Amino acid sequence: MKHIPAELPIRMTPDLDFDLDAAGKLGEAHATAYRQATPFPHIAIDDFLPKELIASICAHFPSEITNNETFYERGYKGQHKRQINPNQCDPHLRNIFYAFNSAPMLEFLEKLTGIEGLIPDPYFTGGGLHETKTGGFLGVHSDFRLNKKLNIERRLNAIIYLNEDWKEEYGGNLELWDVKMKTCLKKILPIYNRCVIFNTDQNSNHGHPEPLNTPEHISRRSIALYYYTAFASKIDPSQRNKTHYKPRPKDLLSIRYHMSKIFKKNKNK
Repeated sequence: MKHIPAELPIRMTPDLDFDLDAAGKLGEAHATAYRQATPFPHIAIDDFLPKELIASICAHFPSEITNNETFYERGYKGQHKRQINPNQCDPHLRNIFYAFNSAPMLEFLEKLTGIEGLIPDPYFTGGGLHETKTGGFLGVHSDFRLNKKLNIERRLNAIIYLNEDWKEEYGGNLELWDVKMKTCLKKILPIYNRCVIFNTDQNSNHGHPEPLNTPEHISRRSIALYYYTAFASKIDPSQRNKTHYKPRPKDLLSIRYHMSKIFKKNKNK
């Protein structure tokens, strides 16, 4: 697929100078491409962060375990995956993530997507820094919709890839699937400084379901940012607040997939 080069207007000052007006204009410039994309509104932007900024993120990526991490060894629901909360990272990384939650970032996203009143998550529930090791994967799913802590509805994902010298044979493609989970319609390689932004609803089926084929010393790293809006009316108590994993046709024939389902069922007894 075609990837668009566009750099966020951030200058590497001590406080990260993020230009509000320029951010809005950048979003407007790519709004048509975003809203007309299939199978659901999305865009893949290359060279997204200034070179110095993304290099500093990679340099500060925590190699040691922090105080607030989640590890996934859940088969189809995430395997060999590490999720790091930015609030437990060093001050440099925390400052960058605060910029991703700032008004200029929201202005860029609102102009890009047409979704007004976006709200960031200061707690980075489910988001932050992600790392998947060799053999790891994440099944195709549509994301949780309700942020229970803040009582707001999830509307957007933004994923920024941190993988220098990523080779196509490593795999790790982000796959976008049709509503009926019959066909993968797009694959996006997780190369360095590529950002993928997409709407999240019950039909935004995505994941990287093929096990990574990387050398042991290479992992798939990314930034995951989630954005929300307030509910227009009273919250429906039946609103789904869990991620919904969806099998591909070949997963229905896979022993690995069905064993993970049996394991979960037995665990919940």
